[in-house]
Amino acid sequence: MDFARERGIDLDFNPTFFSHDKVKDNLTLSSPDPEIRRFWIDHGKACIRISQYFAEQTGYPCAMNIWIPDGYKDVPADRLGPRARFRDSLDEILSVDYDKTKVYVCLESKVFGIGMESYTVGSSEFTVNYAASRGIISLMDNGHYYPTEVVSDKIPSMLLFNDKIALHVTRGVRWDSDHVVLFDDETKEIAKEIVRNDALDRVLLALDYFDASINRVAAWAIGMRNMEKALLYALVSPSARLKELQDTNQFTELMMMQEELKTYPFGMVWDYYCESCGVPVGEAWYQEVRKYEQDVQLKR
Repeated sequence: MDFARERGIDLDFNPTFFSHDKVKDNLTLSSPDPEIRRFWIDHGKACIRISQYFAEQTGYPCAMNIWIPDGYKDVPADRLGPRARFRDSLDEILSVDYDKTKVYVCLESKVFGIGMESYTVGSSEFTVNYAASRGIISLMDNGHYYPTEVVSDKIPSMLLFNDKIALHVTRGVRWDSDHVVLFDDETKEIAKEIVRNDALDRVLLALDYFDASINRVAAWAIGMRNMEKALLYALVSPSARLKELQDTNQFTELMMMQEELKTYPFGMVWDYYCESCGVPVGEAWYQEVRKYEQDVQLKR
């Protein structure tokens, strides 16, 4: 908190329900072992209290996102029981007295993954229904769905029924979901849906990626800049005109406009934005990363 306060940084929080000895048989809040569940329930309660402390210290709401790795590698005999235990565990965590204007509790889903190829306790259907019924926020990670599913298509439906939603923007590659965010089609479509639906103040936007195969500072900068590019690209697009063409069945002109926009001089707008923010234009920023790598990182 001292580190954040000195730098004027607001904080969100992530209760880590993994990488711990108390993850038993790949289960946490849905475990049939009451002692295992109790450990993680108490952990979740503590994390809400930590999140409220962060919010009170920074003066900005703290988003606290819950994701569990619980699931089974092979076909389960009981699909209902683990989800019932997960529901009850979450209910107990949320029984903590906390200020909902300061702590935004989010619940994140996942499809499948290593070790849970056949069954995931915290599926999309479970998390969306639970969040809606308990007044917390649904979080969608665009690497946590089937390869043919896209989060951009889900955003408008979620906005119709929720005051706020949360996103982890990432890049899925096969079974892995945490590759560095690119300025690709889905990232641009996600940004378009946020901007077009006037939801910049309703979407809690976070990036979820890490890559130790490339310089970590460069990875962070590349992903952050690409998300900002996507939002800027959406902001300078003629959304009202495109909607009008759709509503008046002018689909030929709509397609033409959508394609022509792809080669509009967006890069010049981005360069001006960087310049006005006092940061390097184009690829010049990477020279600072290379210098930091030589002077600091490689000497550790």
